[in-house]
Amino acid sequence: MKHLKRMDESILVCVYYGLNGERLIRRGHKLATYLDCPLYILTIDSKPVDAFDAEKSGYIERWTDLCKELEVEEFIVRDNEKQPTQKVIGEIAREKNITQIIVGQSAQSRWEEITKGSFLNVLLKEVPFVDFHIVAVKRPLADEEHGIFEKGVRAYVIQELENYKIVFTCPKSVSIEGIFFKEIGTDFDNGIFKFSYQNKMHEVRIKEGFVSNPHLIHSIYGVSNV
Repeated sequence: MKHLKRMDESILVCVYYGLNGERLIRRGHKLATYLDCPLYILTIDSKPVDAFDAEKSGYIERWTDLCKELEVEEFIVRDNEKQPTQKVIGEIAREKNITQIIVGQSAQSRWEEITKGSFLNVLLKEVPFVDFHIVAVKRPLADEEHGIFEKGVRAYVIQELENYKIVFTCPKSVSIEGIFFKEIGTDFDNGIFKFSYQNKMHEVRIKEGFVSNPHLIHSIYGVSNV
């Protein structure tokens, strides 16, 4: 039988892409466990999920797994969002009856604006009924501020004998369509290929133009032919 949590308290953790998202989620989980109350995680992006690059997609996948591990009430992804950040936070806070909000102060984070007086004042007017926790988080190192992949390009994976090859023009043969993210600083087609199957994102490694882990394609599609 599922444990019934107290409903007079509920916590919302706002995360943005960067190395500190997991730390904030765990901080929220620790507080929610102490208060024995529901925990919600929120991330906001102006782009739709299917337009996320490899780095963003990776964070979303890791946070999703972490939320399942910690039995978070709900991981909320507000993609393709055109409203101001404070409006979205206010909507979620009212919808989920949030009493406490945790955000991180980070140079890489969209939430850093909250440390600036003008934005904080607007946010406090939008959600005057909650307590805010502004968490100081580690500033990323210079070489951590950039992803290791170039901007994604549309590509296709086709079967070539026993292997799978990546091509960049739509082939006449059966293929898997997706996005290829090339590793920075390589002259070869090395990187990762992301594609959607049954409404779930998958990725395979590409080494010198070929899929290096073809068994993943076999396991997903259940047959040797794509």
